[in-house]
Amino acid sequence: MLELQKLCFEDLKTGMSEELVKHVSSSDVVGFAEVSGDRNPIHLSEHFAARTPFKTRIAHGLYTASLISAVLGTRLPGPGAIYLSQTLNFKAPVKIGDDVKVVVTVEELTERGNRARLSCICSVGDTVVLEGEALVKVPSRDAEPNQPGS
Repeated sequence: MLELQKLCFEDLKTGMSEELVKHVSSSDVVGFAEVSGDRNPIHLSEHFAARTPFKTRIAHGLYTASLISAVLGTRLPGPGAIYLSQTLNFKAPVKIGDDVKVVVTVEELTERGNRARLSCICSVGDTVVLEGEALVKVPSRDAEPNQPGS
């Protein structure tokens, strides 16, 4: 699990990035199916999945996308960031046992509304499995409540 890092809008610079590597386990996929209600057998049944073009179970696309949310909510920009939008382009499947690397990079900062546009790339090895962009509202340092002792 990622350690929390809170950045305010004033802390952000174009080109900053954070990454997460997550090993995808069967229990992750089963848990995501329980939480989301998506019980498509391609995610849950090896027997069913063997008859698909993938030949094995694959993780939910939105499970992979949720790893982007983990980076945005914990590291870049971190706690207090508000998701405004997200584009997702699914490029390849994520299989049980894969290690997914998520890289989120600040592409553009807009002072009006304290908005940050971030590129989001998920890969397994050299294969990009998901790419997209997120738009988030980032808290301003001026909006921060006074901390005790400051």
